[in-house]
Order: sequence, then structure tokens, then C-alpha cells
Amino acid sequence: MIKRQNRVEKDNFLANGNTLNQFSIFVVVMLLRKILFPFSLLYALAIRIRNYLYDSGIKKAKVFETKIVCIGNLSVGGTGKTPMAEYLIKSFKDDFRVALLSRGYKRKSNGFILADAQSTVESLGDEPFQIHLKFPEITVAVDADRRNGIALLEKLVNPDIILLDDAFQHRKVKAGFNILLTAHGKLYCDDWYLPTGNLRDSKREANRADLIVVTKCPSTISEAERKSIVDKLKPNVNQQVLFSTLKYNDRLYGINGSVTLTDLKEKKVTLVTGIADATPLVEHLGLEGLSFEHLEYSDHHFFSEKELKDLNNRELVLTTEKDYVRLKNALHSLHYITIQQEFIGNDANRLSEALRGLMTQDS
Repeated sequence: MIKRQNRVEKDNFLANGNTLNQFSIFVVVMLLRKILFPFSLLYALAIRIRNYLYDSGIKKAKVFETKIVCIGNLSVGGTGKTPMAEYLIKSFKDDFRVALLSRGYKRKSNGFILADAQSTVESLGDEPFQIHLKFPEITVAVDADRRNGIALLEKLVNPDIILLDDAFQHRKVKAGFNILLTAHGKLYCDDWYLPTGNLRDSKREANRADLIVVTKCPSTISEAERKSIVDKLKPNVNQQVLFSTLKYNDRLYGINGSVTLTDLKEKKVTLVTGIADATPLVEHLGLEGLSFEHLEYSDHHFFSEKELKDLNNRELVLTTEKDYVRLKNALHSLHYITIQQEFIGNDANRLSEALRGLMTQDS
């Protein structure tokens, strides 16, 4: 299993056109992961014990009156949780009072915070702040304690539905509907536990999902490949496996209005990303014929004054929507590209039917 997981990561890395120096760093990282293999066994044991305590009823998951949809994954980062959350918000917001609860990863605040006009990216975290700006008609809150956050949302807002962001592995709350995401080319069934691999939870826990969504698929993925992936994932009889792709907007937005990628082809562009996996975006821009320098930072990176000063010396900075909320007040020439989840074939209708069933069933 370890060899297969490493082989998948290696193949993906080389396929993305990385340099020899980058490949050398990749080799060192992979060697370190192998050295840390005993720690991954200890991590796996701890996860198994934790899940056994909940499965056996020794530890209790709390059930709430409000309908709760959990969006999550088994791996760390990069499966497209935010585009999925936005897709669900668009599906629900016209007919129901929607609230989104996130832990607000890397925010510079503590406890429960309800987003309002005074909220900042520092107080909410980049993804919740992005959603708050994009969907002011819904409620956005952050709290690392999911039970406390849900209880306060029920008391203060009384929503019809709560979307739990990145909470599949948090067993203290029992959601009414679980959506498990796994990225195309990085399926959880090919992965291994941290720190040797990227799994933060047991593969067995996939059985708790109502839907499994394979994200970041090529838009041209064939029916045969989809069937092959379903065979690998081995869903149980009550689970559906859906497939989605990321669709990039043709227009780029910024503090000075909008432009197209064509408008940038004569400019010196610096792509700045602080996300878990920038590969799909880099590939998209390359296919569009854009030449650019890529500065890649860690996921949710907060930029230092020195880094911002350097970026302000660039002719034009292009970034993601998530990174934009951390950079927009600091750079004078900044644009961002938006993405949205798009389901393949009839899968959008299958998802809509499942969500409709959730909202019409008795609590």
C-alpha cells in the first residue's frame, strides 16, 4: 500500500512538469515519509481506537434538531471543500435559512464568532471570510467546538440547515447527511496514514458517507474511467459516487475592475497561491497560453510585510479567490480567478434529488 501511494504521488508530480531541483526536494520528502512510517502506524492505531469508541457507543455523538450536512474528506487538504460548500449554498439559499459553520483554520481569534460587517479575514479565517463576502444572505460562523457552534447557531439564528465545513472526521456531532470528497488522482483508497501519507482518518470511515464525490476530474473523463474509480472505491449498496470538475471563470476580478486572461498575455504575470494543491490552476493557465512565474506558499498562508513588499514590485499578481481575501488591501495590482464545482453527466440531478430527500424527511 505504501509503495502504491508513493508511486501515485511520484507519477502525479512528474506529470505536472516540475523541475529537476523540485524533483530532488520531492525525493527527500518521500524518503522522510518512509522513515516516519512507524509513526504512521501509531497514528493509525490512535484513529482506530477513537472510531471504535464512537462506533461501539462508548463515546456518544450528539444529534441536533437542525438538519446538518457535513462536507469533508479523509485526507489533509486539496479536495475542493470550499467549491462544494458554495455549490450547496447556491442549492439551498433561495428556499431555506442557511448557516455555514467552520473551524476557521489559522484564524487569529478564538471561540465562537458570528460573521458580521466588522468581520475580517483574521477573525474568521480565509475560507469562511470568502464565503461571508460572497453570500451575505446566509449566516457564517466559526468555532473549533462544533457542538458549541451548532448550539449557538440554533439559539441565535435558528437556521433550517447547517453546513458543517471540514468536519467528516469530527465524531462528536452526528450529521444528518455526510458528503465525502476525494480528489481525482489522489483517491483515499490509494493513500496511507499521516505522516507517511496524507490520510487523517481511516479508509473504513468512508462507509459513513451518504455521498462520495470524486472532485477535480478532467472534464473529459470517460464513463469507463468513472466505472474503474467506483470499483476501486468499493462503495456500499446505500452509497452513490458522483464526479465533478472545477470550472474556471473566463474573467479575472480585481481592485481595478475585471480583465480576461487574453488581456494578461502581454504582461509579466506572477501567480501567487497559498492553497493545498495549485496543480489544477497551474495546468489551466498553461492550457490557456499564459506565461507566468509561480510563487507557491503553504495553505492558508498569511503574508509577511517583506513578502507583500516584494509582491508589490511585481507588474501584475494573479491569485486564487481564497488568497485574494488575504492580499486585496495590500497589493496595488492584483487580480483573482474564481472557480466553481461542476458535476459531470447526470450527477448534478442525482445530488439535487438526494438533497431534496434530506430536506423533506422528518427531523
